[in-house]
Amino acid sequence: MNLFGVFLSFALLIVGEGINIWAEMLSAKLPGAHSLLESRNLFLFAMVIIGCSFLLFGYSTGFQASKNIWTVTVSSVVAILVTEPFLAYFFFHQLPEKGALIGLILGAIGFIATVTWV
Repeated sequence: MNLFGVFLSFALLIVGEGINIWAEMLSAKLPGAHSLLESRNLFLFAMVIIGCSFLLFGYSTGFQASKNIWTVTVSSVVAILVTEPFLAYFFFHQLPEKGALIGLILGAIGFIATVTWV
């Protein structure tokens, strides 16, 4: 297993998930789904395309480095668990509740176990 490649993949997944979640949170603040198609909000679709491009490179890099899709899958889930609470607080000023905090901790433990116990 190439640990550098795994961590590079994780970084790409964090950026990709972060961009996608950022677009999702911005769209959640719109007055309705119909607002997405207004010309001033079309940048959200561009954000998702860029975010998904990072995800594709992250998955490809991660699988080539680890030769195990589960390592990449766990990395992706942890990227969401790490990124989403920060962005949720930034955009909505809400702290995660106990269950979300426990999920974050267990996700980090799962990521460490996946990377170290091959």
